[in-house]
Amino acid sequence: MTWITSLLLATVRMAVPLLFIALAELYSERAGMVNIGLEGLAAIGSLVGFLVCYITGSTWLGILCGALVGVVVNMIYAYATISLCADHIVYGMAINIFAPALASFIYRVYFGTGSDLKQIELMAGIGIPGLKNIPFFGDLLFNQTPMVYIAFLLVIVTCIFFNKTRAGLNYKAVGEHPQAAATLGIPVVRIKYLSCVLCGALSGIGGAYLTTCYSNTYSQGNVAGRGFIALAAVIFGRWTGGGVLLACLFFGFCDALQIRLQVGSFGVPYQFFQMIPYVATIVVLSVIGAKKGGPQANGKPYRREQR
Repeated sequence: MTWITSLLLATVRMAVPLLFIALAELYSERAGMVNIGLEGLAAIGSLVGFLVCYITGSTWLGILCGALVGVVVNMIYAYATISLCADHIVYGMAINIFAPALASFIYRVYFGTGSDLKQIELMAGIGIPGLKNIPFFGDLLFNQTPMVYIAFLLVIVTCIFFNKTRAGLNYKAVGEHPQAAATLGIPVVRIKYLSCVLCGALSGIGGAYLTTCYSNTYSQGNVAGRGFIALAAVIFGRWTGGGVLLACLFFGFCDALQIRLQVGSFGVPYQFFQMIPYVATIVVLSVIGAKKGGPQANGKPYRREQR
């Protein structure tokens, strides 16, 4: 029972960065912006979050700066794809190449090339009085860091926004048929830029979470493919907040399981267990597919004069 409890606790911790990054892509794709640069945005957010926390000692300031740098870097993608009508995939991949390289460069400039490991103080957990004492579920749901609560609250806000508000329906209309939305007076370009701001901020927060709440140090490649897994989570979750949450919990469980299996050894090379989250991603995409449920104008450039 202790093993199962620790596995589920690890599942929640590992699902949270995925959830932030997947929600970033959800807000992006709902406005018709297919951004595959999540990996790069999370990478630069991870470094800046760690660096700011190392300098100031504030994890909250680190997360805030991680969000800001994610927005700044994502504006490259936004300007190219919205204003210049460039290809979404090309510039998303450019972000994946540029941002991790920039993060590595900044780290080397500030800390040098020494082998000593720089560490920070992680964000402290907050237990909800009364609820944290509930057997089994107390530690799992009510004794976590504030970022865990924020992530789950954001899922609820996302569901309400897209399904119960007029602004959310207008937002989704931009991703379905921007020309028709424009004829109704919906500011298509403004919403697309807003989606890129939200995508950059949430991706940066997801990356900063890794170095301020999950691990107390920064290492190159610490995002470890979470940006691409988040893309799969959006498809798996059928472009809905609740679906994305379930998908992220599933992938977080796979990640937590592979670490537990590595510790257990079983005489199998640890690289075999490391493949589990990525194999699960491939299997899910092959079974679920992406033919239905996605916004109709996803990845298509919007030109005001085009009918």
